[in-house]
Amino acid sequence: MIFAALACQVLVATAAFALPSSRERLAQRIARRAAGAHQSLPKQLSSGPTTAVSNATEAEFSSNWSGAVLVSGSGTYRTVTGTFTVPTPREPSGGSGFHSSSAWVGIDGDTCGTAILQTGVDFTVSGGSVSFDAWFEWFPAAAFDFTGFPVSAGDSITATVTATSRTGGTATLINHSTGRQVSHTFSGQPSLCQENAEWIVEDFEEGGGLVPLSNFGTVTFTGASAGTSSGTVTPAGATIINMEQNGRVLTSASASDSSVTVEYTGP
Repeated sequence: MIFAALACQVLVATAAFALPSSRERLAQRIARRAAGAHQSLPKQLSSGPTTAVSNATEAEFSSNWSGAVLVSGSGTYRTVTGTFTVPTPREPSGGSGFHSSSAWVGIDGDTCGTAILQTGVDFTVSGGSVSFDAWFEWFPAAAFDFTGFPVSAGDSITATVTATSRTGGTATLINHSTGRQVSHTFSGQPSLCQENAEWIVEDFEEGGGLVPLSNFGTVTFTGASAGTSSGTVTPAGATIINMEQNGRVLTSASASDSSVTVEYTGP
């Protein structure tokens, strides 16, 4: 109980730094995070768009993921990294209230959905105010915020996950704009398959359902690579995933030798 109380106090301090302009919205966000309500999920396949899109023959469709995923045999991927610029989230056309999305790198969650090692940043808009949360997660547990790691729009963030074993590893974020770095070490976690390496923008789950998706503009992971026992690989040739909800494609993703780009194309 003492630990839980201290954890809540730390979360309060972190959220207060991120969004000082609205005490009411701040309190709501603190309550959600303290309850462990935020959770990234494995890729959820969708049936695809109701109308044709330009890259439909090249991409898979998911209701919650967009980006690029490398798929290989069990035990392949040991580390994944990428650098992105934190976007300024906006409410989609015709939308109002709370909207959010998250950029992260991770191991597993596509062909292996029993565990995911991941870290990234949420970007949220609510009533015209924006806020950002830097977090780490070993699914199926919920996400936890890093403390003492402020994030602002325009910051350059390098996200890296490393699996030191199937049940342990590290999640690290570096903010090149502030010079700060944070890391969390995991042990004794549900077993990874180490079959997937991914660079993703996600519509994450909160309160039992996907949050309303923010208009995040464009997120590009540069310096994107994954480490294996035999060397380093790039996203070139990765499976491309676009986000589709209610028959409408909301993103356009692409990958190259060293980058993954996810563009919001929704309303």
